[in-house]
Amino acid sequence: MRSTILFFAAVIWTLRLIPSPLIVLPTTQFNYGEALQKSIFFYEIQRSGRLPPDNRVRWRGDSGLNDGADVGIDLTGGWYDAGDHVKFGFPMAASATLLAWGVVEYRQAYEQAGLLDDILANLRWATDYFIKAHTGPFEFYGQVGDGHLDHAWWGPAEVMPMPRPAYKITADCPGSDLAAETAAALAAASIAFRPTDPDYAEQMLNHARQLYTFADTYRGKYSDCIQNAAAFYNSWSGYQDELVWGAAWLYRATGESTYLSKAQQYAMQLSGQYKWTHNWDDKSYGSYILLAQLTGQPTYRANVERWLNWWTVGGTEHGADGTRITYSPGGQAWLSQWGSLRYTANTAFLAFIYADWLAANHGDEQKIVRYRDFAVRQINYILGENPRGCSYMVGFGNCPPQNPHHRTAHGSWLDSIDQPPYQRHILYGALVGGPAQPDDQYHDVRSDYIMNEVATDYNAGLTGALARMYALFGGEPLTNFPPPDLPPDDDEVYVQATVNASGPNFTEIKAFIINKSGWPARVTDRLTMRYFFTLDGDTRPEDITVSVPRNQCRSVSSPIQYTDTVYAVVIDCVGVSIYPGGADHYRKEVQFRLTSSKQWDPSNDWSYRDLRATTSGNLIKVTTISLYEDGTRIWGTEPGGAILPPPVTERYVYIPLIVGSGGQSISTPTPAPTILPTSTPPPVDSAGCRVRYHVQQAWNDGATITVVITNTGLLAIDGWTLAWQFPDGQQMVTDFWNAVITQVGRDVSAAHVDWNRALAPGAQQQFGFNLQHSGANPRPSQFTLNGMICNVDS
Repeated sequence: MRSTILFFAAVIWTLRLIPSPLIVLPTTQFNYGEALQKSIFFYEIQRSGRLPPDNRVRWRGDSGLNDGADVGIDLTGGWYDAGDHVKFGFPMAASATLLAWGVVEYRQAYEQAGLLDDILANLRWATDYFIKAHTGPFEFYGQVGDGHLDHAWWGPAEVMPMPRPAYKITADCPGSDLAAETAAALAAASIAFRPTDPDYAEQMLNHARQLYTFADTYRGKYSDCIQNAAAFYNSWSGYQDELVWGAAWLYRATGESTYLSKAQQYAMQLSGQYKWTHNWDDKSYGSYILLAQLTGQPTYRANVERWLNWWTVGGTEHGADGTRITYSPGGQAWLSQWGSLRYTANTAFLAFIYADWLAANHGDEQKIVRYRDFAVRQINYILGENPRGCSYMVGFGNCPPQNPHHRTAHGSWLDSIDQPPYQRHILYGALVGGPAQPDDQYHDVRSDYIMNEVATDYNAGLTGALARMYALFGGEPLTNFPPPDLPPDDDEVYVQATVNASGPNFTEIKAFIINKSGWPARVTDRLTMRYFFTLDGDTRPEDITVSVPRNQCRSVSSPIQYTDTVYAVVIDCVGVSIYPGGADHYRKEVQFRLTSSKQWDPSNDWSYRDLRATTSGNLIKVTTISLYEDGTRIWGTEPGGAILPPPVTERYVYIPLIVGSGGQSISTPTPAPTILPTSTPPPVDSAGCRVRYHVQQAWNDGATITVVITNTGLLAIDGWTLAWQFPDGQQMVTDFWNAVITQVGRDVSAAHVDWNRALAPGAQQQFGFNLQHSGANPRPSQFTLNGMICNVDS
């Protein structure tokens, strides 16, 4: 009965968003509903395992499906830690606890924003995994993936090539910090889920109790047991703070006094350090707030206020030494260089919680204002109220980061952090590390992982703080989120080829099967390729000899009849994995020579048509060499046939992001998608080319543009230059990709680079650039391709 009473009291307490006149209005207003929406969405991007049918991240696919196979246990699911693909259980649990705490404190805000289902679904993705990883009362799998092997490769999660060992803690090899933190996550989540799924809440509590008993009974640091984690998430603070934290959450979830007694007993052994903050390793600060909430005792309040005062005004109250955290000239409370903004965000979140508790209990009004004001200003700094005037959340606000340190969003097929030079996907909602020094300086460089790393723990406190900002200041989540994906920057799976050599009675072809997939990335290991040619005069199939100087696939067949005198050789690549995982993996080469004992005229060979002008080493895309997956044609044309229509995709009307005053983005409704049938070929028109000019992102004085050129004519284009005029004098900046762009006044030209010079009939090429404008950014009205006027998509 006592636990039931405590539970309902907790619900009533946490559902109230304390109104107060003591709210310091920010100098800049942002759309906090949108920021909250996107921060939650980031966790969907981080999902590992088999994705659900309602997956909203269309460039993500299933991944890590063999996790746990090395130990005979299903350990699929959970979150990838950061821009890498290890599932580090310790920071994952710490992140889940803070997310759940945000729901516990500010549930009404999530409900009013229409985002409660989203946050609970993402939270459940982690808690389901914790339950799965808890394989016995004293056994818990705390990591999947070798951090060293994982960090040595740069590519999408869907095609990870390295072994992914599973690591566990046991009674003989304990990890009190890991077990107690996971118990805290499950206990906190049980409170969040109880109003909508009480059975699941009880299941989580049962696991939380067992895990806490495990933590308390068998003592030890988890990183001494799972030693692979020590180089990445070493338990520097030990496990005492997690024993307090886990017990406090179990008491709040159950009302069982044993847990409160343990939390208070173990809290006496905490150091009382106040010059740091709550993070994946150290839970002392959150523990003091919880104990203050649960008991009201002055000791815990003093510990909280000494710490928050150091972050705000300094002073000597509660035995402090009068110092204060370092502030940047622009106002960031700066603690440490690696992911500086996550420390800021975590402290802001906890400052909100403590200020609200003080307000609910008629506390010191000066401190309520102080801590709330601090939290508001720090969150606004993150969203764009800073000397740069730029957001630190990807895909939100003015001039947000373009190059987060995230492998799957980058989408390299070359195992290279530098290729492609642009990001193939927008990592909506991710908080980047931010300034590495207290000087407000930031460099948007993918390889700078100190400033540009993203991680589940970076967004954990931020998400809860944004829920509170939404409750205080409003703002509406976007009605059509997520927007359509960036269009593919190239064909994803295709054939490149050249004439290796030729003579009066032979043709030798060098061909590559290319897999640069990224929507989502995938392994292709069921491919066959066909090269079509014509028998001349009285030549018979047995007069043709096929030799294979080089073959990275399996075999090349003898001639097989296609129609009448048209034959094909079939290159069998079934069982050969081709995937965007590095130079040796994203393409496979086959060289084959067709020799005739009679006459040979390659000019009438179907597959030779695109290759006539090539010389050895001059590789081009070839649509007359067709490619098949499990027998279904996925690339190219067959003799006399139409160009293969593109795969069924959702085609959207693209609407540019409009940026309003103060930096908040304003949502413009997007029409429902129109699905084009697979039987519809690309349009052929008299112009011979079409151009789509797409404003990908926009801010007050700039924008990111992508341009897609389609060859709608009947002839291949070898080398292209697209020209246009900017109607309002927009100025190119130095950032451009997939083309060489020059500008003289209003006149702009974009020329191909070596690898994308070829435009076969029906093929597309894409390039992009950044520009600056004076407030208006109208689209160019006319484009010419090699002097030919193109049709323009609206």
